[in-house]
Amino acid sequence: MKKILIENAFLVNEHRAANGWVLIDGERIADCGYGHYTGERPEQVIDAKEKLLMPGVIDDQVHFREPGLTYKADIHSESVAAVAGGITSFMEMPNTVPQTTTIDLWEQKCELGAAHSVANYAFYLGATNDNMDQIRRIDPKRVPGLKVFMGSSTGNMLVDSADSLAAIFSESPVLIATHCEDEAIIQQNLAYYKKLYGQKIDPELHPLIRSAEACYVSTARAVELATKYDADLHVLHLSTGRELGLFSHAPLAEKKITNEVCVHHLWFSDRDYRRKGNFIKWNPAIKTEDDRAALLKGIEMGTVDVVATDHAPHTLEEKLRPYLECPSGGPLVQHSLVAMLELYKRGEVTLSHIVDKMCHAPAVRYRVKDRGFIRPGYFADLVLVDTASRWEVETPNIIYKCGWSPFEGESFTTQITHTFIGGEIVYENGRVNTEFRGKPIEFDR
Repeated sequence: MKKILIENAFLVNEHRAANGWVLIDGERIADCGYGHYTGERPEQVIDAKEKLLMPGVIDDQVHFREPGLTYKADIHSESVAAVAGGITSFMEMPNTVPQTTTIDLWEQKCELGAAHSVANYAFYLGATNDNMDQIRRIDPKRVPGLKVFMGSSTGNMLVDSADSLAAIFSESPVLIATHCEDEAIIQQNLAYYKKLYGQKIDPELHPLIRSAEACYVSTARAVELATKYDADLHVLHLSTGRELGLFSHAPLAEKKITNEVCVHHLWFSDRDYRRKGNFIKWNPAIKTEDDRAALLKGIEMGTVDVVATDHAPHTLEEKLRPYLECPSGGPLVQHSLVAMLELYKRGEVTLSHIVDKMCHAPAVRYRVKDRGFIRPGYFADLVLVDTASRWEVETPNIIYKCGWSPFEGESFTTQITHTFIGGEIVYENGRVNTEFRGKPIEFDR
């Protein structure tokens, strides 16, 4: 079994940040500690030269577009981008073609993951108004959660039946992950702005159409259902400060009702629509600067539980269409960690909170087995970051299959140099080992 020592690193793990080291033995961490390593030295030693060393990021919400939408992205292309961004494990959403709403289709997607994913992987099952027979068959050790669209969606994945929601919230064998936006409010807003502007609606109106009220009403309903049925609820991509009032400050391990905030809602605000337009058109919409500040404050206060990406690429041609014809979503996995580290350098978030919300918290919330922490016996999923390396996001260094990024033109002052998955160096100084294959994530349930 190959042994690797990483030494002289600035180790950030479990709310401690200091110089330290990690000893890898095969797939797992043999030992780790702070200060200088004094044990027997293996043949391979990496002098981290005070680079940041942290657990690999676990992204609990991505859309890798396979099967059926592979002209935008696929599991291989986006997992390569994820690894280059320090993400070692991802959980992928079911709104593909066909939608992953049966166990048979879920098994087929797992086969795609095994064949093509460079990172570790897991796949959600999607809920509909009429697939409780499939939901009851979920294996909690293999499926991260049940995705429920409590707002607009494509195909038949909008769950709007009261009876169906009651059955889902009372019987789901796994965590319920919800997209919360109230469709009636959105349609009312859209009709109002169409009356004013016809088909020439500007992207700056997106947060007024998919409004803060639409988010709050739907999120409050989900929390109410979870409370009524004592369900395990995780509300995805909060976008407003007001929604945080629906959640607890309690330690994460004690919560059954939790939330996720995405990097784009922490980085951009509605001021950015003028320069970015449809390139930052997401659902839920990016809201005000006050909302952005409140979400960042929620990380500090403990009301924000997880930080993820909602990576959802579309082609450049699709994003250049007029607002009403342009799909929502954008690519993020390659740049999410460096963007968060830039917010740290600006004094808007701490290093410990970044590691907690992007690495530890997803592992705790989803009960991921042996990942998400730097601990002896855990898989050696690790990231090394040069925190004094300035570079600009531009087309030649964008890895996503879609070829663009909402961060294009942004300068970052940190750069990922190494990503380890199961003890293997899968990314090193700009090069990805595209032949490596990750493993299915196991859940300790």
